[in-house]
Amino acid sequence: MKNTAKIACLFLACLLICAAVEKEPGTVKKSPAPAKKSGSAQKKKPQPQPKPEPSPETPAPSTPQPAPPKKTEPEVGREYHPTGTKGGPMVYVPDGSLWMGCSSNDSECLDDEKPQHKVYIDAFYIDKYEVTQGEYNQCISTGECRSNEKYDGFTGDRQPVVGVDWNDAKSYCEWAGKRLPTEAEWEKAARGTDGRVYPWGNEKASCSYAVIDDGGNGCGKGTTWSVGSKTSGASPYGALDMAGNVWEWVNDWYDKGYYLSSPGRNPKGPTTGQSRVRRGGCFGGYPHYLRTSLRDGDNPDIRHQYNGFRCSRTP
Repeated sequence: MKNTAKIACLFLACLLICAAVEKEPGTVKKSPAPAKKSGSAQKKKPQPQPKPEPSPETPAPSTPQPAPPKKTEPEVGREYHPTGTKGGPMVYVPDGSLWMGCSSNDSECLDDEKPQHKVYIDAFYIDKYEVTQGEYNQCISTGECRSNEKYDGFTGDRQPVVGVDWNDAKSYCEWAGKRLPTEAEWEKAARGTDGRVYPWGNEKASCSYAVIDDGGNGCGKGTTWSVGSKTSGASPYGALDMAGNVWEWVNDWYDKGYYLSSPGRNPKGPTTGQSRVRRGGCFGGYPHYLRTSLRDGDNPDIRHQYNGFRCSRTP
């Protein structure tokens, strides 16, 4: 009995000792951390990807720029004073082709107007009026132009200048910031592109359209008229007096057979010659001398009351 009581007391004491040990601070065992998964079963946290550097061969896109404004072409028939020019107003002749010369079906054709041929001419400006005595006097006053020959009744400020040779005309145009027109430019400015016989159309020349000999020199006056007097005779581009009043010097040397070998674009005439081309007829000319295709050559050193000129200008 005694032994049984001792054993029971010892068992109870052991239980009390174990309970006390478990309640001491810091003695509680931590649960083991869960084992990491291995191999492909383990999930990886996604990492941020760096931004790709621009390739040196491929430039970064730029901000779109507005398109430059379109260049406005000058208007046909309007007066212009191009920058750097002196003298009277100019009119614009756009680029394009024309049939230059005279048709073989025209009974008034002369040999040097044949064959009729197609030429392309770049755009240009040409004086609306023949150069006047007043404008030429301005060049004389600067010393850039020599005095012209004077004739009674031909010297008013608005009269076309006469008594000038080809070199005088060239000097004035250069002083004015312009140049003499080529023969092809002159013909296009006078007749346009529809093949008309005269600047105003196909109706026969008369004093209604031009200053000519229509029963008397200068339509009865015996002299030139003030430039622009015959407004009904305007060319398709608004140039006046391209028929009658005074013959007009152009830049080209004259060659009777030049049209047989003339280039098809911007012809400039022969490289040498004895005479310079003049165009348009004059106040003492008969109607058939005012045709837009008619050509004539004159000594470049001659000065008389029948020859004058107008200038042109490249845009």
